[in-house]
Amino acid sequence: MLARDLISDYIPPLKVTENGLVALNWMDEFKVSHLPIINKREYIGLISDTEIFDSEMSDEPFSKCKLTLIRPYVLENQHIYEVIKMMSSMNLTVLPVLDEKLNYAGIIPANVLIHQFAKLAATQEPGGILVLEMNNMDYTMAQIAQIIESNDAKILSSYISHIADSTKMEITLKLNREDLSAIIQTFIRYNYNVKASFHQAAFASDMKDRWDSFMNYLNM
Repeated sequence: MLARDLISDYIPPLKVTENGLVALNWMDEFKVSHLPIINKREYIGLISDTEIFDSEMSDEPFSKCKLTLIRPYVLENQHIYEVIKMMSSMNLTVLPVLDEKLNYAGIIPANVLIHQFAKLAATQEPGGILVLEMNNMDYTMAQIAQIIESNDAKILSSYISHIADSTKMEITLKLNREDLSAIIQTFIRYNYNVKASFHQAAFASDMKDRWDSFMNYLNM
């Protein structure tokens, strides 16, 4: 999935002729803390509610204000992982998208990104979750997939997280089987450390609680 596929039309950009009061009203309406400022199709930068409050700008149009804007963006053909990386590292609630000529093409809100990433990670598909822990040097997805497929199951999605101050890593696997007992026993026979497993009902309940908490945070 590319950045162009994540663009949302429901949040408009700010024009240089608009002001901080308009920006704050829109931020409140759309539940975001940042908005892009554009001049026709030229992307000027990203303004935050904090900057507006600190600068006490309200009635003056942005074109007459001394702005110190950050200018993060992604290009239309960049992957969703690049979008996630930038939004996460810079704590952004929206991320502008530019076309190949560096003209403003649209905006990606954080809630849209989360919804799309949930689809990408197959969180809505029926199945179970398996978490393996191993040394970095022992990791081979080919063998892991072979063990799972030997039990007539498939990997729907996977991700890796490295354990801090350690040579170990965790592999989280979403499988298309709810009963993971046979798969777990096979991993144990191959001397894998099965750190955790979640059947669909328990996992769905936990994910719903986390999702509800996250969406409440976004809507604060």
